[in-house]
Amino acid sequence: MNYIDGYVIPVRAGRKAEYRKLAADAAKVFKDYGAKEIVECWGDDIPDGKLTDFKRAVKAEEDENIVFSWIVWPSKAVRDEGNKKAMADPRMKMSDNMPFDGKRMIIGGFEPLLDS
Repeated sequence: MNYIDGYVIPVRAGRKAEYRKLAADAAKVFKDYGAKEIVECWGDDIPDGKLTDFKRAVKAEEDENIVFSWIVWPSKAVRDEGNKKAMADPRMKMSDNMPFDGKRMIIGGFEPLLDS
């Protein structure tokens, strides 16, 4: 059964094109190491919640938007090995001038309950 990595990331609104390029480059790396699908979504309708919401979850600043993304892997074992290889790949080298603050990124691995 598939395994999913999910992400919520605050990205400077003025750096959308830069983030898209970075995401496209990273997607190639993850695909090289076994990912089946990578989806990156730019926030379009992110309501303020009464208690919690996407913006508060990542401490988004006023000039930041929310990116919601996921990677579909064929299994957790392929994901674990693929992530290890991707993080060691020189194409994934992070710069000091990233379009997002990685410390505020939320990431998690998920076992699907329903896939319709």
